[in-house]
Parts: sequence; structure tokens; C-alpha cells
Amino acid sequence: MAAVPPTLTLFHRLAEPASARVRRYVVEFSLKDRVDFRNVGYPEAEADLLARGGHTTPALWDGHTLHQGAEAVLARLQAVVNLGRE
Repeated sequence: MAAVPPTLTLFHRLAEPASARVRRYVVEFSLKDRVDFRNVGYPEAEADLLARGGHTTPALWDGHTLHQGAEAVLARLQAVVNLGRE
């Protein structure tokens, strides 16, 4: 059976405490199979964030909306955990 591709994209910075907090949440709640990590330290990831109107990390793209800032990202991820929705 083929693996289901991630449905969420997390734009983050490795050395940023807020990004680390969100990455820990993803791991602790077993969401890694649904969240693709994109380090904006790489030009292509930064370009993708900017193309979605982003200017702050961490940021979460859900295919429709870019959620920016740790609190907004964690709220969106909590909806995935609690309600099982995308």
C-alpha cells in the first residue's frame, strides 16, 4: 500500500524557538506523516513561503490558508488532532 502524502506544509527555521515548539508538537502528536517540514534556510523553501504570502515562521500551509506564527499554527494542528480534519 502506498504511503499517503503529507497534506500540510510547515515552514520553519531550525534555530528559532517558536519553530522548534511547533516541530515538537508535530512529533508528540504523531502528525509527521501528515506534515511536510520545509526549512526556510533553503532558498526554494523560502520562495515557496513567500509565494503563499508568508513573512513569518513558523507558518503552516493547509492547501488553502497560510497560518503564520506559533499560536496560529498550533491552533490549526490542534484541530487536526482533536477533530481529525484536514
